[in-house]
Amino acid sequence: MAGITIKGLYKNFGKVEVLKDLNLEIKDGEFVALLGPSGCGKTTTLLSIAGIYRPTKG
Repeated sequence: MAGITIKGLYKNFGKVEVLKDLNLEIKDGEFVALLGPSGCGKTTTLLSIAGIYRPTKG
């Protein structure tokens, strides 16, 4: 299994900036949980990592 490194990820939906300069490093073998209130970008982050959403930048 490989790790994941994200540097400077941005995702906009129209004029709404959902992810702004997201930096994340998940090393091989680590488990990660994304926690936060509704609408904070958890699902958008996961869909961007999976390649379902194309990042605006990054």
